[in-house]
Amino acid sequence: MTSARVNPSFTVEHQGMTGLGPVHYNLLEPHLIESAVRRGEGKIGLGGTMLVSTGQYTGRSPRDKFVVKTDAVADSVWWDNNAPMTPEAFDLLHADMLAHMKGREYFVQDLYAGADPAHRVDVRVVSELAWHNLFIRHLLRRPTAEELASFTADYTVINCPSFKADPARHGCRSETVIALNFERKMILIANTEYAGENKKSVFTLLNYILPEKGVMPMHCSANHATGDAGQAAVFFGLSGTGKTTLSADDSRTLVGDDEHGWSDGGIFNFEGGCYAKTINLREEAEPQIFATTRTFGTVIENMVYDPDTLELDFDDDSLTANTRCAYPLDQIANASETGLAGHPKNIVMLTCDAFGVLPPIARLTPAQAMYHFLSGFTSKVAGTERGVTEPEPTFSTCFGAPFMPRRPEVYGKLLQKKIHDHGATCWLVNTGWTGGAYGTGSRMPIRATRALLTAALDGSLTTGEFRKDANFGFEVPVSCPGVDDILLDPRRTWADPAAYDAQAAKLVQMFADNFAQYVPYIDDDVKAAAIS
Repeated sequence: MTSARVNPSFTVEHQGMTGLGPVHYNLLEPHLIESAVRRGEGKIGLGGTMLVSTGQYTGRSPRDKFVVKTDAVADSVWWDNNAPMTPEAFDLLHADMLAHMKGREYFVQDLYAGADPAHRVDVRVVSELAWHNLFIRHLLRRPTAEELASFTADYTVINCPSFKADPARHGCRSETVIALNFERKMILIANTEYAGENKKSVFTLLNYILPEKGVMPMHCSANHATGDAGQAAVFFGLSGTGKTTLSADDSRTLVGDDEHGWSDGGIFNFEGGCYAKTINLREEAEPQIFATTRTFGTVIENMVYDPDTLELDFDDDSLTANTRCAYPLDQIANASETGLAGHPKNIVMLTCDAFGVLPPIARLTPAQAMYHFLSGFTSKVAGTERGVTEPEPTFSTCFGAPFMPRRPEVYGKLLQKKIHDHGATCWLVNTGWTGGAYGTGSRMPIRATRALLTAALDGSLTTGEFRKDANFGFEVPVSCPGVDDILLDPRRTWADPAAYDAQAAKLVQMFADNFAQYVPYIDDDVKAAAIS
């Protein structure tokens, strides 16, 4: 057994993982890359990146995710959204996984989630794959050497891709399983090499434990005005809606690109890195993210590359449309060193509208913001989940239903209180289609989206003229410098206005049908904002 920077009283043996082969604790990036290459898990790319493939699974497996139904959580978990597993089945899964692990080499990272010390959760990640350990070292936050000397994990994640679950024995759906046991403070992941399961399982954990502390967990990116952490903005959205892209702004300080909390003291990043989509990535459009694809230690996932020159092909989606790179936040020049900011002045809800109906930006009242937050309308983009090959319109409550263990109203009421207490301005931004639906129209120009967001965040957009949207009742600006006026009126972008009206009526009805499930749980002002 080898060790590096580990609390000797908190080894895997003390957690019941006995009889393993070599165990490597808290290896730094060069050693993890060396180990990954030695083990044949991938190869070194240009600039010292780590080129890997996730094999059969190139996206998350949400239907294989389970929460253990113990007495302690039976009344607080949203079981309509979270498949239950019995404690007995979990115990068998755990025991069988530990038996499978005996004699094998493993990699351990002791990390934490949450930049705010008051709400930090210490997490130990035990990985069968060295590159998974590198990935999670990027994505969670790294303790100092002094902190590691006394580190004791609050929760443990064990990820073993070579282990195949038995549905009949382990109470799961297939040989792939992600099982969260809040009472035993443990997460088990098996039969998938997709690295995103590591970070999203920790996010799900935080989404369960933080609301009880009055902290709002958010599936969002965040930034703030350079030099003024009090001028913060958060960007809610599912994968593929632009959270990473739009929060990477040279004129603002990046707090984080995916997961944050909102406490009484302000917002804080859960993570220590970014997990950015790379399909069709262009240096001129996203120079900072592009630069990370040639930076030492970046994990390049499922990208096609030239076998001789190792040049990446950013347009080749033959392995998956969900190509990604994972890197620590300090690779972004203007990233926050603390991961902390004040209370957000602006809240942006990102949606990828495949119907081509929604405007590129709209201003929301607090009640409308709650309506759209609970609705969580967007389109799943290709590759993010297994089986998704083209945009699929969907409603994902709180812009993150797959990661929400509690009922949506818990998060909705927390956000509602934060908005009320701190007076944030709320916006809905469509990064999806314009001039027609998917297959007919075109994607919203990124330059137009950036111009509108810049004007919204610096306050200049609020001083102009707005019109009331006939379909959804929110306010839409009629002009913005750098943006064609026609783009701000979606109906005018369609060649056939009558076809737009029919599409809009269809979407309005979809919203109404979906929102009916929340009506018994919400305040009257939010009900009034609902579309009838």
